[in-house]
Amino acid sequence: MFHKQTRLLLIGVLSVWVPMAPAKEKDKPFRAGAATSNITPRLGISVNGGMSDRSAAHVHDELHFRCIVLDDGKTRLAIGTIDSCVVPRDVIDAAKQIIEKETKLPADHVLISATHTHYAPTLTSVFQSDPDEAYRGFLVRRVADGVRRAINNLAPAKIGWAVGSEPNQVFNRRWKLKPGTMPPNPFGSTDDKVRMNPGVENPNLVEPAGPIDPDVSVVAVQSRDGRPMALLANYSLHYVGGCPGDHISADYYGVFADRIQQLLKADRLAPPFVGMMTNGTSGDINNINFGKRQPGQPPYGQMRLVADATAEAAYKAYEGITWHDWVPLDVRQTKVELGVRRPSEADVKQAQEILAKAKGRALRGMPEIYANETVNLAKYPPKVEAILQAMRIGDLGICAIPCEVFAEIGLELKKQSPFKPTFTIELANGYNGYLPTPEQHALGGYETWRARSSYLEVDASTKIVAKLLALLRECHGTGQTSDAGLK
Repeated sequence: MFHKQTRLLLIGVLSVWVPMAPAKEKDKPFRAGAATSNITPRLGISVNGGMSDRSAAHVHDELHFRCIVLDDGKTRLAIGTIDSCVVPRDVIDAAKQIIEKETKLPADHVLISATHTHYAPTLTSVFQSDPDEAYRGFLVRRVADGVRRAINNLAPAKIGWAVGSEPNQVFNRRWKLKPGTMPPNPFGSTDDKVRMNPGVENPNLVEPAGPIDPDVSVVAVQSRDGRPMALLANYSLHYVGGCPGDHISADYYGVFADRIQQLLKADRLAPPFVGMMTNGTSGDINNINFGKRQPGQPPYGQMRLVADATAEAAYKAYEGITWHDWVPLDVRQTKVELGVRRPSEADVKQAQEILAKAKGRALRGMPEIYANETVNLAKYPPKVEAILQAMRIGDLGICAIPCEVFAEIGLELKKQSPFKPTFTIELANGYNGYLPTPEQHALGGYETWRARSSYLEVDASTKIVAKLLALLRECHGTGQTSDAGLK
């Protein structure tokens, strides 16, 4: 009798028992961490960013790798930027392999880009500059350590994003000129329809060949009690310059990091606040107003002017941020195979004849410099692989492209992305040269001239945009990624 009653009681209990629903993702703590690594080189090292090589004689300001790590309890990702002109994929891949091995953070959840300062060590051979292998190895370790330290700093956080605007510091540098006024390009042709950096108030200027993107996009994290932890900004400006060519400098990117820290009153915090500026789509954008002459600035003066303006725009956007205790994260990555615009046998033969006249001396003039590029580019394979990445941070989308991307491409991604807002980080996860649109290729100009700095097929941007939009839609539709990588 006792067993029968017990059995009936159990049946009654089981008939009304419902399994507990799994904890919602947002019940897991959202965490963030940030860190920097000093990557300043020795004096005497090769400095690239020009047609001829330079040697570092002075350090004006230290170079850094800056990074932020986010963790929603299921997905962890890292975004970092290196004070460098360009960083090749093999260097970034080596750092990511160490990061994955030592922290279990999957390599494809890490986004690493170059700022594009023209006052940093050469990391890949281009024009007449070649890298220092010892510095490349040093950089790999410092980047990996920076991400590891940011992970060590993970703590409960709030996150938010916003978009400001600074239209006065960006100008399209490609201009259409009056008929018959186009100078010859390095290959002897006058068929180009546009000229890069045509000269301020040039009487032959007609109009810019493309748009600008004035957005100053911001992602920021605070501790739960409101202490600033990190701020990542994005602005589509090539670089600023305005300092001696033999100086080491992080350009306006470094000044911005210092200035935004001042504005947020985030100095001397523990752990230290990290400000960082990433480069947007600035392949055809610089800081020179060719239509109207601007007042001259002393060395480093223009960098400070631009940094102050963009930091003020970022701060204004920051003040309007809606903070979230938890948002979903997602990362999607793919590889795309792209054709290479290799020179013909006739092109190579002509280039070799030009170089023979140089007789081993430093190359002088654009025909000689581009002849050398032609010979080197002939060694490239017919196709190359490029890494594309998309990230989701709540309702924010981020694209990553390993090229110097034209502004109109970034604007198109913003327009078509399912995430509002969206921004693009260029020179990310490798270096594959300039990325004009097919229409801009037809106009010619420096950014299209065949070289190790511009070699992808004419339709490369079309393929890249399509792939990135597909990745963004995947992030938007599921918001789910692997559990791998959490500690």
